Amino acid sequence: MARIAAVSPALPTHVYSQAEITDTIAPMVTSDPARQAVMRRLHGGSGVQTRHLVMPIERYRDSSTFTQSNGMFIEVAADLTEQALRDALRTANLEPRDIDYVMFTSVTGISAPSIDALLVARLGLRPDVKRVPMYGLGCVAGAAGIARVNDYLVGHPNDVAVLLAVELCSLTFQRDDDSTANLVATGLFGDGAAAVVMVGDQRAKRMPVTGPDVIDARSQLYPDTHEVIGFNASETGFRIILTAQVSEVIERNFGADVTAFLASNGLEVSDIDTWVAHPGGPRVLESFQSSLGLPDGVFDNSWSSLARVGNLSSASVLHVLAEELETPQNAGEETLLFALGPGVSAELVLLRWPR
Repeated sequence: MARIAAVSPALPTHVYSQAEITDTIAPMVTSDPARQAVMRRLHGGSGVQTRHLVMPIERYRDSSTFTQSNGMFIEVAADLTEQALRDALRTANLEPRDIDYVMFTSVTGISAPSIDALLVARLGLRPDVKRVPMYGLGCVAGAAGIARVNDYLVGHPNDVAVLLAVELCSLTFQRDDDSTANLVATGLFGDGAAAVVMVGDQRAKRMPVTGPDVIDARSQLYPDTHEVIGFNASETGFRIILTAQVSEVIERNFGADVTAFLASNGLEVSDIDTWVAHPGGPRVLESFQSSLGLPDGVFDNSWSSLARVGNLSSASVLHVLAEELETPQNAGEETLLFALGPGVSAELVLLRWPR
């Protein structure tokens, strides 16, 4: 069992309203007035009000190669994860040299050496720090990352481990692609990062009580769904795969999976005090709520995050968790954190606030 000591989000400084973004990129995506009208309707119904971008919005008018976009990814991803990790360590009252293990995840750019390696010298991490770069999990990676870091800390109870997630979705923007998937994606995804500091249970005993303990986690991969959501590599970068079947997968499977997972821990859906849901979009959140039979309001923080910053892929559920950590919680309260991503895959993480 591990304890979450701190979670810190980070966002680029360039922030724009949804309307500003739509007006700027619509002519770049399609010259067809009918498709532009569809795009405006989809953007208007996305639940997103503002988004943070890595570049000033006018820069997106300039065409760029994948090499150029990926170079920008490496530069900005390193800056944002450094900012998030410094903030999280400060909150946890820890130093960079205290870190024993780093897990890094992103699906919107590639780098070798990986971004976590670039941060070792920049932050002053020990040269013997264990590093695990993780690619391809997409939106589920924030939840999966917490689960996998917990797996490490169960075997290393005196260690400090961190999860770093960064997604610069705007750098995958595809011009001249008026597919419905691209029209939806251009109105939904934003840029951002987050850092999670976790400690083993023996280390936690020597620290002030902060965040919740990780009690259990479960992974689920749904068969024959690999074409439902993801990315395809192309000459111009990553092209989004996004279908209406995402909500269908949730409706068919999610409620039963959560019920079984909670039952294995002696709990029911009604025992969960706080829900930390990945804000994948309106239909995703509505399907989560419907499949679990939950009342309105339980995902308010997820809806709020979606409105403020959009879907940040792997970093999104961590932004929601950071907000939950700012709210006083009673000892013993149960929290379920979860996300869905390419595969289609789901990750469930049961958290409990220590007594």
